[in-house]
Amino acid sequence: MWEFHLSMAAPTSVWIVIVIVVAAGVAGLGFFTGYEYRGSSAAHPTTVENQTLSILAAGTLTSFFPMLANETVAANPGTSDPAAAQTYEGSLDVTTAITGLTSKADVAAVADYRLIPSLLEPTYASYEVVFASTPEVLVYNSSITAFGGIGTANWGTVLYSAVTTAGVPPLGVWNASTDPNGYNEIFDMMLQGMLYASGSVTAVYGHFYSGAPGTFATPNPSVTKLEHESQAASLLKTGVISAAITYRSYAIANHLSYVGFEPIVGLASNNSTALADYAGLSTEILSSTGTLTPVHPAPVLFAATVPLNAPNPALGAAFLHTLISPEGNATLSANGAFTPIFPAWSNDPSAVPSVLAPDVTTLPSWASALLT
Repeated sequence: MWEFHLSMAAPTSVWIVIVIVVAAGVAGLGFFTGYEYRGSSAAHPTTVENQTLSILAAGTLTSFFPMLANETVAANPGTSDPAAAQTYEGSLDVTTAITGLTSKADVAAVADYRLIPSLLEPTYASYEVVFASTPEVLVYNSSITAFGGIGTANWGTVLYSAVTTAGVPPLGVWNASTDPNGYNEIFDMMLQGMLYASGSVTAVYGHFYSGAPGTFATPNPSVTKLEHESQAASLLKTGVISAAITYRSYAIANHLSYVGFEPIVGLASNNSTALADYAGLSTEILSSTGTLTPVHPAPVLFAATVPLNAPNPALGAAFLHTLISPEGNATLSANGAFTPIFPAWSNDPSAVPSVLAPDVTTLPSWASALLT
């Protein structure tokens, strides 16, 4: 069962995102079936040879995983990591590609640690490794004068004022049914209003979305533009949008101006106050059958696994070994992009490959509670 803790509604069954939404990415996923399986049964990375590393991962990891892939193959002669074997997409697109489109990858990584246990386990994965966190922030075009004076306390008010100013492009928003950042930005707005703007959940959210909190959120077309999150940097630079809510890791990797949020608003807190605030909120997304499913906020935690149908599982384990190593942590934390988690957390440490076991521990109780 995948339960998000945003409302008092009963837990819902595991859901799969609409395949229609990810259809545009199918062509880019077909390459996974083209590689010959030459995997070793051993888990140690030094046993890997004559294999091609394939990756399906959240879009914001596109600035980090290729470097880690290079480090992995450099340590394993006879392996390769071509760009064509790496796809970076919305995290729900990633899980749907594996479960609904039968794509195969050696590594799958998502921006919401609840997705692997709920959508891939037990059929397509047996464990996850939670390796890093990064908060939500507001990126914006600093050359637009309407953003003058924007900050942590007033970003909601200034943002709305800016996008209603003549000539200022709209706010870029993401599809919540395919991308966790799509529902996270909704939660950021709700929390900002609830905690810092007159105590009303709709004080910020109501400007940019229609639909009562807890129901399906429809972007307001007069002040928003539905786009693909992985294109946020180019959309900002070309003036298609004036601002967007995304991960700090993405903002830093793409050298974007940004405003940080209060920790609870940015989904960066896991104390009792934050978890209680998160428990009172929700939104809905569309399931694969077209029905509405509730989603709940939680701290942003990135996680990865080696899928059970991975063409080269030993190579996938070698990549995860690099990911949670000191070198991997240094890559992720460069310039404050991510906060690495070491030892990494797992929902089932007994299931991880032996090469990862020394550097993995169990999920903290507050995090495991959000999986049930």
